[in-house]
Amino acid sequence: MHTHADLPLAVGLRLPTNGLDYAILAIYFLVVLGIGFAARRSVRTSLDFFLSGRSLPAWVTGLAFVAANLGATEILGMAATGAQYGVAVVHWYWIGAVPAMVFLGLVMMPFYYGSKVRSVPEFLLQRFDRSAHLLSSALFAFAAVLIAGVNLYALSIVVEALLGWPQWVSIVVAGLFVLAYITVGGLSSAIYNEVLQFFVILAALIPLTVLGLKRAGGWDGLSATLTERHGEAFLHAWSGTGIGEANPLGANWLTIVLGLGFVLSFGYWTTNFAEVQRALSARNLSAARRTPLIAAFPKMFIVFLVMIPGLVAAAIVPEIGTSGSDLTYNDAIPLLMRELLPNGVLGIAVTGLLAAFMAGMAANVSSFNTVFTSDIWARYVVRDRDDEYYLRFGRLITAVGVLASIGTAFLAASFSNIMGYLQTLFSFFNVPMFVVFVIGMFWKRASVKSGVWGLAAGTTAAMVNYFVFYRQGVIAIPSEQGANFVSAIVGFVAGAVVMVGVSLFTAPKPAAELAGLVYGTTSPGMTEPPDESDRAWYRRPALLGWGAVVLAVACYLPYSL
Repeated sequence: MHTHADLPLAVGLRLPTNGLDYAILAIYFLVVLGIGFAARRSVRTSLDFFLSGRSLPAWVTGLAFVAANLGATEILGMAATGAQYGVAVVHWYWIGAVPAMVFLGLVMMPFYYGSKVRSVPEFLLQRFDRSAHLLSSALFAFAAVLIAGVNLYALSIVVEALLGWPQWVSIVVAGLFVLAYITVGGLSSAIYNEVLQFFVILAALIPLTVLGLKRAGGWDGLSATLTERHGEAFLHAWSGTGIGEANPLGANWLTIVLGLGFVLSFGYWTTNFAEVQRALSARNLSAARRTPLIAAFPKMFIVFLVMIPGLVAAAIVPEIGTSGSDLTYNDAIPLLMRELLPNGVLGIAVTGLLAAFMAGMAANVSSFNTVFTSDIWARYVVRDRDDEYYLRFGRLITAVGVLASIGTAFLAASFSNIMGYLQTLFSFFNVPMFVVFVIGMFWKRASVKSGVWGLAAGTTAAMVNYFVFYRQGVIAIPSEQGANFVSAIVGFVAGAVVMVGVSLFTAPKPAAELAGLVYGTTSPGMTEPPDESDRAWYRRPALLGWGAVVLAVACYLPYSL
C-alpha cells in the first residue's frame, strides 16, 4: 500500500558518494547474481521455477513476503507521508496491513494451499468458471507489468537525483539485473534475494532513524519541535478524523477503517499474487499459513523506520514541502542520507534503496510469469505440452515481462503522481478480486457466473468513481487519497451487489464440487497434519495471528490517548 505524494525529487540532492560507496553497491549486485546462479541448481521442473517446488521454510517465505511489499516507493512515500501528515502514517500499517495479513494466514491460506493452485486466478477457476479465471488472469498480468514498470521508473528518478545516472540507464540496468536472476533461478532466486534485500533495507534505515533522532534532540526534542510547528494533532493518529471534521488527510475514521482498513487492505494483501505467491512456495500448509503471520511482525514495526525519518525531516528542514521551496516531502529520506550518513554507511543506504526497488519489481515479474504461463498460455493457448516446454516458456515470458516493464516504466513518466497512481491501481484491480473471493469463499450459493460479473462490475464501478465522479468534480472529495478510499468502497459494494443479484438468477455450483473451496468445507490438502517441527506452541498460527493483532492495537495506544 502506498501514499499519494509525488515522487520526483528536488534537484541538488546529489549524494557525496565515493569509491567505497560504489564498491558496496557493486558487491551487492554480484551477490544478487550469485544467488540467482546458486538457485538454478534447484530448478528442474516448472513447479520449481514458479513456486520453488513448494519447499521453502516459513521464516524464508515470511521475510520474502514482507520484502516483496517493502519497495522503495513505499520507503520514500511513507516517509513523505510522515513529513506531511505526521503520525497518521501508522494507519497504513496497523490497520491497513496487519489485520488483512492475519486474515490471509488464518482463513484464506488453507484454501489457497490446500487446493494446490499455482496462482490466485487458478483458485477462481476452481470456485467459479473459465470466464472468471481468464478475466482475473488478464487483469492481474496487466496490473503486474504496470506496477513493475512504476518501480523501475521510480528507481530511475531516485538514482538520477542522488547519483547522477541518466534515467534510461537506471531503468535498463536494473531491469536487466532482475531479468538475469529471475530467469536463471526462478522464484527461489527472487525469494532468497528478497530475504537479503530485507536485511539490506534494514541496514539502510536503522542508522538513518537513529542519527535522525539524535540530530532532532531525541523523541522529546522532536515532539516539542513538531508540536510547536504543526500542533498536537500532528503526533496523534486519529485527531480530526471525526465525520464532518476537516483534516489534511482528507479522510474521516469511517473511510479510514472501511476504505483503507478493510476494502483496500484486504483486497491487496489477500488477493495480490505478488504476495500470496511467497506463501504458496512454503514447504507445507503450516508454513504457508505462518508466512503472512510471521511477516506481520516486522511489518508493524517498519513504520517507525519510515515515519521517524519523515518526522525528523519535517522538524529540522522546516521549508520541506512549502510553496516557496524546491524541496518536496519525498526528499525526506534523501535529505537525511545526505546530511547524516558518512561514506560507507551512505553506500549501504543507497544499496538499500536500490534493493527495495528491485524487490518490488521482482515480486511483480515473478508473479506475472507464473500467471501468464500457467493461467493463460498453458490453459488457453498451448495446452497439454510436457513440463520442460512450460519451464522454457516461463523463462521466455519472464524476459518479455521485464521488457514490457521497461516500456511501462517510460509510460509511467507521463504521470505526475505515480504513488497515487499505484494505489489507484489497487482499487481498480485488487479490490474487485477480493470481493469475488470473499463472497465465493463464504457463500455456497454464489453461482458459477457470479464471479466474472462481480469482477467486471467492481472494476468498472471503481474506475467510473475515480475518473468520472472524482476527476470530473461531480463529487467533492478533499484529496486523491480520499478518492482512492471511496473508489475502493464503491468497487467492493458494486461487485458484491452484482454477485448476489446474478447468483439469485443463475445456477450455483454443485455442492460436491465446493469441497475445500468454501468456508465450512475441507479437502485432503487442508487436513494434512503438521510436521513434528511445526507442533511447537510458538508456531501455532492462531497464537501468531492474534498476537499480531493485539500488538498492533497496543501500538496505537501511545498515539491515540
